[in-house]
Amino acid sequence: MTYVVTDNCIKCKYTDCVEVCPVDCFYEGENMLVIHPDECIDCGVCEPECPAEAILPDTEPGLEKWIELNAEYSEKWPNITEKKEPLPDAEQFDGKDNKLEQFFSPNGPA
Repeated sequence: MTYVVTDNCIKCKYTDCVEVCPVDCFYEGENMLVIHPDECIDCGVCEPECPAEAILPDTEPGLEKWIELNAEYSEKWPNITEKKEPLPDAEQFDGKDNKLEQFFSPNGPA
């Protein structure tokens, strides 16, 4: 088992999870974070730290696309090891539906 970052991180990008991760397995895109599946040690400390509740264990049903997305972009984006401010409109986008289709950016951080 590993953890994955899901839809609700998009356009929020809270980084509370990064601060508690003991193995620095988070990677930063322009408008979300992902977890490298081969680096995650399944400790679970990140999950309760996410204000957007966007981190889930990969054993949850229906996460196949998120497992693939985390694996793909953790190989492309830079590692993030320190907490940063969330995106300016994070509160506005927290909880919105279908953010992957509407707002996901494949780009690295600006």
